[in-house]
Amino acid sequence: MFFHVVMMRLAGADEACLARIRYYEERIRRELPYMHDYRFGRNVAARAKEFAWVVIGTFDSSADHDRYQASALHQEMKAFMTPHIVDMVVCDFDASGDK
Repeated sequence: MFFHVVMMRLAGADEACLARIRYYEERIRRELPYMHDYRFGRNVAARAKEFAWVVIGTFDSSADHDRYQASALHQEMKAFMTPHIVDMVVCDFDASGDK
């Protein structure tokens, strides 16, 4: 299993912005069959250091993650979100045991 985790600080993320991000979240789950799961939501950890939002994607492999990164849908979502992202931390974790 391959995990893609992005913790973000967002600016100007009003309800309309969050609704659009959730629209992309749902489309990614529906339209990219190689995704195991894909979630966007609020980080509720008290020690989150102002990284209040998170995206978590799960894949069978790093190759499937690479397909997601290159997909037109991810690129569209990224173009929408980039002006709102103040800072982010990315963790890509291969839990298959062989890496």
